[in-house]
Amino acid sequence: MIDAVDLGRHRLQAMEAANVGAKVVARHASHAGERTEVKGLGDYVTNVDRESEAAIQAFLKEATPKIPILAEEGGGDASDLYWAVDPLDGTTNFMIGFPAVSVSVALVANGRPVAAAVRAPFLDLSFSAAKGQGAHEAGRRLRVSDRPPERAVVATALPFRARELMERYRPVLDEVFASTEDIRRAGSAALELAWVSAGVWDGYFELNLKVWDAAAGALLVLESGGAVTDWEGGDRYLSGDVLAGSPQTHETLLRAARGASPPGNR
Repeated sequence: MIDAVDLGRHRLQAMEAANVGAKVVARHASHAGERTEVKGLGDYVTNVDRESEAAIQAFLKEATPKIPILAEEGGGDASDLYWAVDPLDGTTNFMIGFPAVSVSVALVANGRPVAAAVRAPFLDLSFSAAKGQGAHEAGRRLRVSDRPPERAVVATALPFRARELMERYRPVLDEVFASTEDIRRAGSAALELAWVSAGVWDGYFELNLKVWDAAAGALLVLESGGAVTDWEGGDRYLSGDVLAGSPQTHETLLRAARGASPPGNR
């Protein structure tokens, strides 16, 4: 069991780790000539991803030597307690000069995020949260929006890494678009979820995320009074499929996802 003092300390550690990575990303704002490798269709890794990850790992290994790290590029161990690290969420955005990129760090305990930070270096945004202690940005306590679903602006991302999932995703997209005011796609899951926690977006939905994509942002939403589930309404949102939003918008997203689910999943 992690007590409130430890959670507060881990939140600060997550913030500092995210800042360490963000400084690396910011140093490489002029991205011309960066070495790029293709991991899959539309899925890239640059030397900036690796340099940011190495800096974050070095900080966390010194600050919390007994807590293992699971990071996007280098892998690692997931146990009852571990750090989940995305050193550059939005690599394609970074490569093309679109500033919606973030660094995401979360402490996961028994399958749930309990301390987290998301840093957007080019937008000067720094979000953090600890379980039971709220979510904050620049000293401001965050709350999800209270707009009704018909006025909601919802963010999403297409399953570009697994395009066979479009058959499942497309009808949900259609239903959400029909039930809300509009849909956005910025290309950084951690930042999109942080914007939900701040009431900028009303909700977010995506398939096929990794734990380092979702853990920090999910805690931000939960600590801002929002709801986060998987696409069946369960609690396995760190396993890949995420619905997040204000309570009223989340209900709209869940209704859309359930209505479009294959019969065996209903």
